[in-house]
Amino acid sequence: MSKPDKINILGVNFGYLTFDEALEMLMGFLDGDRPRAVFTPNPEFVMLARKDPEYKALLNGADAVLPDGIGIVLASRLGRHKLKGRITGYDIVQAIFSRIRETDKTVYFYGGAPGVADEARLRMEETHPGLRIVGASNGYLDDAGQEAMTEEIKRLKPDILLAGTGSPRQERWISLHKENLPCKLFIGVGGSFDVMSGRIPRVPKLIGDMGFEWLYRLIKEPKRIKRQVQLPLFILAVIRERFR
Repeated sequence: MSKPDKINILGVNFGYLTFDEALEMLMGFLDGDRPRAVFTPNPEFVMLARKDPEYKALLNGADAVLPDGIGIVLASRLGRHKLKGRITGYDIVQAIFSRIRETDKTVYFYGGAPGVADEARLRMEETHPGLRIVGASNGYLDDAGQEAMTEEIKRLKPDILLAGTGSPRQERWISLHKENLPCKLFIGVGGSFDVMSGRIPRVPKLIGDMGFEWLYRLIKEPKRIKRQVQLPLFILAVIRERFR
């Protein structure tokens, strides 16, 4: 039986890729001749897409859709083909940074509360010496601020733009602007700037590998309970779909 290019989870098509395969694909996008959009949905994104056909079409229209949440990988195991593994937005971005440091490739950060993107910029430049992050803007800009930011991006011409304004804002923003900005690679990174800045600790690797990142996050941030309730609802929806 031939292997698929994509795995459909409740209507959202995820790339059938290992982490290394995804990294090579995204590096190839940087050398391409047109802008590319990369989204990293977790179960919360998928549940939103079930209620919003326009958002689902937007996700499926991306050049790469990577399975960020462990729930996505677990859900795939109920189907004929299993996803090759979890590919978090944070980890794939760190791998890209390691590849492009000390090259002429440049990055722009957009998102987070005021000050977060700037802090993330400083820490990432320390973590990856030679990395060129040419600008940073927070995710709470008014119309005038948005216009000023897009003009700055046009002037700076970054190769990579990371948008971390949360779903569905970041995916909609990327889809709206990617054809009009001089960037090769747009990646939706959710709350990654909070982690890059050090404001929120990175989940220990062992906990992440065991699939308990959601529990770790809930303990650290109890206010996430309203979001975390989507995970069991997601699993139930997958089971119903599988055995319908």
